[in-house]
Amino acid sequence: MTPYRFPRPSIRALIFDMDNTLYTHRAYEQHQIEVQIEEAARYLGKSLEVFRKELQRFQADWSAQHGGKKISLANSLQALGVPFSQIIRFRAECIQPEAFLQEDPELRATFARLAPSYKLAVVTNNPETIARRTLSILGVAPYVVSIVGIDRAGVSKPHERPLHLVLEDIRVQPQDCVAVGDRFDIDIALPLEMGMGGILVQGVEDVYQLPSFFLPLDNFTIS
Repeated sequence: MTPYRFPRPSIRALIFDMDNTLYTHRAYEQHQIEVQIEEAARYLGKSLEVFRKELQRFQADWSAQHGGKKISLANSLQALGVPFSQIIRFRAECIQPEAFLQEDPELRATFARLAPSYKLAVVTNNPETIARRTLSILGVAPYVVSIVGIDRAGVSKPHERPLHLVLEDIRVQPQDCVAVGDRFDIDIALPLEMGMGGILVQGVEDVYQLPSFFLPLDNFTIS
């Protein structure tokens, strides 16, 4: 877990990424990637092998041209000719969290400890239907006061729009929020630019530690 600056006297909200942040499941991660690549190749009328190589080449070139940063899969597919509406459809119809995930009592206990002190929200590059199903499976849906998915935002992270939407939902200013996610370029960098704090996690095991990190902060000013 890597915390970034917290230039505020109080923190009122935690804005979580979902995938690979609120659970750690490599097979499910790969499932989500593969079904989208397969559907994109089919939509574009290309063989899976050819399209996979095009995607890998595009992402490598983009990263080289942007100082090693990473581009999201949704933005990559768009750049290669897949309409945004189709990307949302691929995710809504093909991703199956029920086949991979299960209730996480430790995550539920973590959210139960955090919820009395902070508004808990989720911003995800998955559609909101997938997000709700995922949070319900994990057992933390009752603690999440706002979900902003790629379908509602109309753009893929990193982008200010989903962050502005979640801030409107929870009625909190950026300087009173902390973004929590597993990818710095996608989940953390932009919130930091907007004035939020940030915590980069390696997976859900780091999220379990957040009450020990945050709750003592209620008693003094962070500088």
